[in-house]
Amino acid sequence: MGSRRYDKEFKLNAIALHKTGKSARQVCRDLGIPDTTFLGWLKLYAKEGGNAFVGSGNISPADQDFHAIRKELEDVRLERDILKKALAIFSKPK
Repeated sequence: MGSRRYDKEFKLNAIALHKTGKSARQVCRDLGIPDTTFLGWLKLYAKEGGNAFVGSGNISPADQDFHAIRKELEDVRLERDILKKALAIFSKPK
């Protein structure tokens, strides 16, 4: 049996059920999801809040800045390397 994927809305609805006073075990039984899966969702939701469950291939808002800065650093390093090579070429005596 393969792993099942749950969308963000399903996860948030399951967490909302838990917030109404149902135990995590009862929510899992009612929805047919593994306990460990649901407990992971609860932990992630407690940490990230509304930004949890961004989905496959998407980046959380907290990581977007990091990736943008990393990309900019990569571009600056590439420009630096090109300028170093150009300087070496143009400063050779003829």
